[in-house]
Amino acid sequence: MSRVRSKGTSPEMTVRRLFHALGFRFRLHRRDLPGTPDIVLPRHRLAVFVNGCFWHGHYCPLFRIPATRSEFWTLKIESNRRRDGVARRGLLESGWRTLCVWECALRGRGRLSEGELSLAVNGFMSGDQREGNIAGRLSPVGACIGEGDA
Repeated sequence: MSRVRSKGTSPEMTVRRLFHALGFRFRLHRRDLPGTPDIVLPRHRLAVFVNGCFWHGHYCPLFRIPATRSEFWTLKIESNRRRDGVARRGLLESGWRTLCVWECALRGRGRLSEGELSLAVNGFMSGDQREGNIAGRLSPVGACIGEGDA
C-alpha cells in the first residue's frame, strides 16, 4: 500500500485539466481544510475530492472487496468512508461546498465523455447545491460517500 499514490494520480490530473480548461483557477491539497481536498477553488468556496472507487468503497462496477483478507479490507474501506463523511460534514459546516468526482466517471465502461464531464462540472458550479457527486453511468443513484455514517 505504500506505493499507492494519493496525489497526482491519473484521475486527479484529468479533473485538474478539466477545471483549468473551463477557466477555473484552483489550489491543490490544502491541508488547513478538513480532509485535505484534492482541488480547492477558494473564490467559489468549493472543495473537490477525486476518489478512487476501490479505496473509498463506491458502489459501482469498479469496486469489489478482495477475496483474500476480506475482513481487513472491509474494515479499511469502512474507515475510509467514515473519514470521508467527517471531512465532508466539516467542510459543509464551515460554509464550503463539496464535489466528489469518482474514478468510474473517468475510466471503465461507464465513464463519461469529456463533454458530459464538463456539463456535469458546469452544472454543479452554476447551481446552488451544497454537495455533489459525479459518477460513471453504471453507478447506482445515491451511492455517495459518507451516507449513513455517523
